[in-house]
Amino acid sequence: MRGQLAVVEAWLAAVDRADAAAATALSAPDLEVVGPRGTVRGREVLGPWMARAGFSGTPLRWFCGADGAVVVEQDAVWADPTTGAQRGRAVVASQFTVAGGVVTRYQRHDDGLLPALAAAGLGAADEVTARAG
Repeated sequence: MRGQLAVVEAWLAAVDRADAAAATALSAPDLEVVGPRGTVRGREVLGPWMARAGFSGTPLRWFCGADGAVVVEQDAVWADPTTGAQRGRAVVASQFTVAGGVVTRYQRHDDGLLPALAAAGLGAADEVTARAG
């Protein structure tokens, strides 16, 4: 399970840096991305998404379970990619599935942690409270 946490942590760091190449390398070719506007497949969507979204998130809590399930509660900020001006802020949860050392599915839950945990089949007992440095 530590391996899937490391993949998600590296993926989130790449997104925060708007490093599409690094995020793409950590994603399956047929990555499924589920968001408020629907579902798309293919890791090639990451670059354009990062360029327009201006999304970054500070992890607040981590949850990890069997079958590659990871949920991260985040303090999320959306900034204008051109000016850096903040466009929005909220606490969200990101749900991941990791297989073979890459992210195969990503879904952002704007409705918070509990729906993300339920969707991933995780609960309070799956919270990772101590992580290796």
